[in-house]
Amino acid sequence: MRGKTAEDARLLELLDPVAEAAGYEIVRLRLMGGSAQRRLQIMAERPEDGEMLVEDCVRLSRAISEVMDAADPISGEYVLEVSSPGVDRPLTRLKDFAEYEGHEARIELDRLAENRKRFRGVLAGVEGDQVAIDLEGEEETALVPFAWIVDAKLILTDELMKRGAAQRAERLAADENQSDQEGR
Repeated sequence: MRGKTAEDARLLELLDPVAEAAGYEIVRLRLMGGSAQRRLQIMAERPEDGEMLVEDCVRLSRAISEVMDAADPISGEYVLEVSSPGVDRPLTRLKDFAEYEGHEARIELDRLAENRKRFRGVLAGVEGDQVAIDLEGEEETALVPFAWIVDAKLILTDELMKRGAAQRAERLAADENQSDQEGR
């Protein structure tokens, strides 16, 4: 789910170790576009705090560019874009579903379950290799095998925005505290 195509999977095999060595995790990778101008889009974050600042994007972009230039795994020209997953991020790893428990999400499956492929509800954690989601109008929590999920994304809500604002405030306070200590 972090990549959609076989080519994405090959690029992830090449670039996961590069990102890890630079101190990041690739959340999602997509190689898009036709033969004329392709775009390699990489969403990443720091594993310890989930952050991805502009400086982080630059650092990871440089590390990836070096490897891509040497390995040349994409025929033709392409543009590399490295970004943060954003507030209404894609959920691509099992740990993402646990991390965002209590927030609304949209999930799409590769097969029918309960006569549908798309679900919307509040994430209720993870049980083994299954994602738990409380669906609107349902009393029972639904369990969906992670392997069946082809696309999942958080839904932008006030609660999610408040979480993002609180995390930014914590980061700014920590940065300010560190600057004060360095200035002494």
